[in-house]
Amino acid sequence: MNTILPKIIAKNRLHARWLNTLSLMENTGARKISASEDPTTVTYIILKHAAEEHRHAFYLKKQIEKTGVECPTYSPEYLLAPAFSKYYLNQLDIDVCRYLKYGMNLSGRELRFAAYLLVTYAIEVRADELYPIYQNALDDVNSKVNVKSIILEEEGHLEEMINQLQHFSPDWEVHAQKAVEMETALFAKWVDNLAVEIG
Repeated sequence: MNTILPKIIAKNRLHARWLNTLSLMENTGARKISASEDPTTVTYIILKHAAEEHRHAFYLKKQIEKTGVECPTYSPEYLLAPAFSKYYLNQLDIDVCRYLKYGMNLSGRELRFAAYLLVTYAIEVRADELYPIYQNALDDVNSKVNVKSIILEEEGHLEEMINQLQHFSPDWEVHAQKAVEMETALFAKWVDNLAVEIG
């Protein structure tokens, strides 16, 4: 990402599509959190998390205006590596659900909640790494775009996820590490797809 991001930021059209791609991914995450909610037992933390992910998606959309390029929708022409960007979170969800179903024998409500915990944890670990790298690249060129507010909230999300995972299982670190390994493999493929697209 340290080599890809400066190339993206240097061209307004690429930068706008990058911001839109991040917005898509935040929005996908928010929708997945909402879909995993139990209508009766949904907690304050889950509602807060879904709301903040939606806000990140909106905030990133607003940042696009600073590039002077329009990306009105999440149509492929307004995204970077569109197919893989959409595939990435969905595939992580599938991989984690498979692990929980066959590795932990979970199903139904328990499986949905455990998948929410593990997928979200893996994504928060990634966000805690990716957004600061992006912010540094923005600072290097004195860009008007910034993601500092997202960085602060993502740090809080990671703490909240660890707290929920500790209540979920005494072996939470083993399961969380599995989810991180799955995410790492998918992230590497996503970066490869981005590199090919931007040249």
